[in-house]
Amino acid sequence: MTTPFPFTAVVGQDDLRLALLLNAVSPAVGGVLVRGEKGTAKSTAVRALSALLPEVAVVPGCRFSCDPAAPDPACPDGPHERGPGVERPARMVELPVGASEDRLVGALDIERALAEGVKAFEPGLLADAHRGILYVDEVNLLHDHLVDLLLDAAAMGSSYVEREGVSVRHAARFLLVGTMNPEEGELRPQLLDRFGLTVEVTASREPDQRVEVVRRRLAYDDDPDGFAARWAAEEAAVRQRIAAARELLPQVRLGDGALRQIAATCAAFEVDGMRADIVMARTATALAAWAGRTDVLAEDVRQAALLALPHRRRRNPFDAPGLDEDKLDETLERSAGQDGDGDGDGDDDPGPGGPGGGGRPEPEDGPQGGGDTAARPEDGEGGQPQPSGAPEQSPVRAAEPFRAKALSVPGIGEGAAGRRSRARTEHGRTTGARRPLGTLTKLHLAATVRAAAPHQRARGRSGPGLVIRRDDLRQAVREGREGNLVLFVVDASGSMAARQRMSAVKGAVLSLLLDAYQRRDKVGLVTFRGAGAEVALPPTSSVDAAAARLESLPTGGRTPLAAGLLKAHEVLRVERLRDPARRALLVVVTDGRATGGPEPVALAGRAARLFAAESVASVVVDCESGPVRLGLAGRLAGELGGTAVTLDELRADSIAGLVRDVRETSRRAA
Repeated sequence: MTTPFPFTAVVGQDDLRLALLLNAVSPAVGGVLVRGEKGTAKSTAVRALSALLPEVAVVPGCRFSCDPAAPDPACPDGPHERGPGVERPARMVELPVGASEDRLVGALDIERALAEGVKAFEPGLLADAHRGILYVDEVNLLHDHLVDLLLDAAAMGSSYVEREGVSVRHAARFLLVGTMNPEEGELRPQLLDRFGLTVEVTASREPDQRVEVVRRRLAYDDDPDGFAARWAAEEAAVRQRIAAARELLPQVRLGDGALRQIAATCAAFEVDGMRADIVMARTATALAAWAGRTDVLAEDVRQAALLALPHRRRRNPFDAPGLDEDKLDETLERSAGQDGDGDGDGDDDPGPGGPGGGGRPEPEDGPQGGGDTAARPEDGEGGQPQPSGAPEQSPVRAAEPFRAKALSVPGIGEGAAGRRSRARTEHGRTTGARRPLGTLTKLHLAATVRAAAPHQRARGRSGPGLVIRRDDLRQAVREGREGNLVLFVVDASGSMAARQRMSAVKGAVLSLLLDAYQRRDKVGLVTFRGAGAEVALPPTSSVDAAAARLESLPTGGRTPLAAGLLKAHEVLRVERLRDPARRALLVVVTDGRATGGPEPVALAGRAARLFAAESVASVVVDCESGPVRLGLAGRLAGELGGTAVTLDELRADSIAGLVRDVRETSRRAA
């Protein structure tokens, strides 16, 4: 077994180490989410923590780690008699991102359950992690169905495995620790709230500290056992301090003054629900015990707020986590003054703004300066003529986002689980049955009975039960939803900057990005202006990164529409090689003009027909406005083989969209 890197040998990362130690002192704090860039010792520190945890007493031979002082009466290996038990080290169980449902919750032998009525159950990782640590590296990449199971276990403290009327339940109380790189996407809000504390980690910019990190890592790699031996005394001291803090914890007093400060802080930051108040109270108590005190002080409440609230005050995916410490101090001081206890500092609501800030776009008026798509002067800022080759303008802020109309890829896919398009998935409504290709995971009971019924006499059935063979088993075919790759191709040319139009365009794209986040899509961003196109953001799960690139997008110059489409085609070609099961949705945001170079309109048409030939689902968001419309975006949608929607129709509550849906429904009925 590999010797873990000593916890006390981790250089810096004070907040990370403190958050982990507080959970070791009081597991009721609820775990830690560690956010940070790659290569910042996130996983190293978490793995090192398990060596510091006190040993746990378990019932001998119990696969579910029952406490001998209070064994679980519903334990599948029970019932157990109370007894002394045996001591073993606390476990740290790692949940791989690509784990199956059976590996997480356990596997039930359906064949034996049907044929023999026996509950043959093989425990999963949730059973292994009971009374220990469940560690999920890259937790933000965990599949939705595994997240659902984790949420259920974390909420109820137990895991249920139910299949066709056969069920098994066992206790599953664990310390949940996750690490993630925010660049690869964010967590679902429900799972985010289940982490008691969160810390942001970054690599030090101090040369001396970086030198020490490298020195210790090289020494550990050369001789892990020898390196660990040199830190054994420090490890033992921390282990003893954790044990002492655990003993002191029940004696710590959380006074009314501290409770009032906690409540005032959570109210000021407008966190949802009451879990934040409870986590802050437990964290402040653990901080006092760790410091060897029996009273919670103002400094404990303040530190608890900095650890427990940043990930809870986010109002949407584009708000950066964090707290305004000045307002935090103001609120703590104000609540301490009102209570008269004198044990607080203060905070207030940082007033998180909407993503991108800005208000709604100014109304556009007047015709778009005529002509077709040939090279000519284009409208500039404020409606003034601007040469098509004019220098770029500074970025404009996005208009306020809105709830976008649902866009989906037609047909049925088989991509990663999500919430956008129809797909064959492990979860969803049952639509049929088939023979299992490997391990049976979802039994179709009716189809299995129908397959076995004709053979009962030949198999010598004499009792009430069916005689089941492996060939009789049928796997349920289910239909759910998948996540797609939503590739945005955004026109950033001079014509899009007319009359603050780009503000409205950015607001629309931001709304679609928010929708992509909620539907668990990957996103990419291609922009075109001036002399060509560029990939502003390769396909990624980080919607935050796409929003940041969009916010800083400048405008100006000609409209190389063909270059943008060809660049998008190349991005999709490469992505199909990496992830062939994930279907793409192309979203082109433009007014349809094409300028610059020889025959720009014909070249754009040929580029668009490449997508039509490959049956790529596409939507053109028509940004043209004013009383005189050229209909160029609609023409582009026809070349792509897709549909065109206006900015107004893109809104979920759009009257124009509603009228169009009603007309289509009436036409189909006729």
